[in-house]
Amino acid sequence: FNSSSTKFLSKTTNTPNNIKPKKMMVRDRENKDKKLRRQQQQQQQLLEQQEYLQQRQRCVSPVVVGDESIMAPKAHGSSNTPVQQILRWGCDQIVADRICNFNRHYAEYSGYFLTTTFLKELQRVQSVMKFYDSNSGRPLFVAPRNRSMDDFLIESRNHGWLSFRNEEVVWDNVRILADGEAVSIDGTHLGHDIPDADGSRYTINIVSIAGRAI
Repeated sequence: FNSSSTKFLSKTTNTPNNIKPKKMMVRDRENKDKKLRRQQQQQQQLLEQQEYLQQRQRCVSPVVVGDESIMAPKAHGSSNTPVQQILRWGCDQIVADRICNFNRHYAEYSGYFLTTTFLKELQRVQSVMKFYDSNSGRPLFVAPRNRSMDDFLIESRNHGWLSFRNEEVVWDNVRILADGEAVSIDGTHLGHDIPDADGSRYTINIVSIAGRAI
């Protein structure tokens, strides 16, 4: 009895030190998966930045490049203030605030600007229309310039968002980040630079530029 008991005890206690409990193994695998996903996301971001820079290099562009610090957290998301209470063209304030101040990648749905009073008011414009930051009221775009109003509207309709060219950007107040994100100097997310054969094309959310001049 004694010898068998001793033998039994030796079997149950002689567990290799390198065998981990199941929970620990699962946790290790989850941590490895998270690390792999993070690395893949970083690689994808680098590829997107390189692709954008290659596209921009093919364009003759007076782009004013901004630093990522412009979009650092502030008192209200990426900005110091929420969007203005009454925006132009009947733009939705809640949607505008979310896109302008708590967002870096997403946009209003394609064709949203066609559901506002923008086109109706544009018909009363004699030459150009000015567009202001929905947060600060700073001027950001003036359009059309070096093209007709019809050309400006056709391009915007075809693309689904208001589309501006270099000459229509107020570069004192607009910056383009390394990945093509268009932002204001006040930290407002505006949209993205999506270059085409004619050069840089700034695809902009109307809710981001529906402010009133201050």
